[in-house]
Amino acid sequence: MALCGSKINVMSRGFHTTPVAQEIRKMARLRVVDNSEIGKSAMLEGKPPRCIHVYNKRGVGFLGDKVLLAIKGEKKKAILVGLKQNQSPRIPKFDSNNVVLINDEGTPLGTRIHVPIPHILRTLLQEKTQTKGADYTKLLAIASRYV
Repeated sequence: MALCGSKINVMSRGFHTTPVAQEIRKMARLRVVDNSEIGKSAMLEGKPPRCIHVYNKRGVGFLGDKVLLAIKGEKKKAILVGLKQNQSPRIPKFDSNNVVLINDEGTPLGTRIHVPIPHILRTLLQEKTQTKGADYTKLLAIASRYV
């Protein structure tokens, strides 16, 4: 009887019983998709940035939210431009959690975004530009493709 129980334990070690958390919370790994120097070097080293804090009341990051990252031993702010988690029908779902690094004023650190970003991000960031005071229009200007 005891042998049978241990056999089941050994066989089930490769299976996960909990669902994968695809939300942007603390310690979530992200992918930098702009051409900033610190972002390129971190991604080439294989040490992607991790989320330290999400700047909203829910504590879960959604499209267009600002997050604080730990990248190469530094703290940088970023905007979420593509998410793995399930979205509403008008927002596309991405294969990875994408961010664009910004400075404190909202200006992007890079000059180009390599991946397509959702078209709905235009309206989301324009609303946040008017209410928060930071200027996110430069982030929209460096994007070359929209989905």
